[in-house]
Amino acid sequence: MNSNKPVVPGAVITVFVDGQPVQARRGQTLAAALLALGHSVLRRTRHSGKPRGLFCAMGICYDCVVTVNGETGVRACMKRVEDGMQVISPAQFKRYEPRK
Repeated sequence: MNSNKPVVPGAVITVFVDGQPVQARRGQTLAAALLALGHSVLRRTRHSGKPRGLFCAMGICYDCVVTVNGETGVRACMKRVEDGMQVISPAQFKRYEPRK
């Protein structure tokens, strides 16, 4: 689709991330809103504690899973923000220490 019309951002809404109010734009995915706010790490791996964030941006890899309004396993790259949405980051696992 070729259009000379400018892209108009959606209205500013409030989303709560780990209890903190943040602003996002209606129409953004949750991942885009979080990246725009500087939140590039969405979770850490269980065994090595390595950071994970937006990787495929199309719902395949599950690296961006968060809890939204009590629903676990929501892919932030596939979920559009809604006013008043409650987002909780996954538990941040401690670094895995192998037994000696």
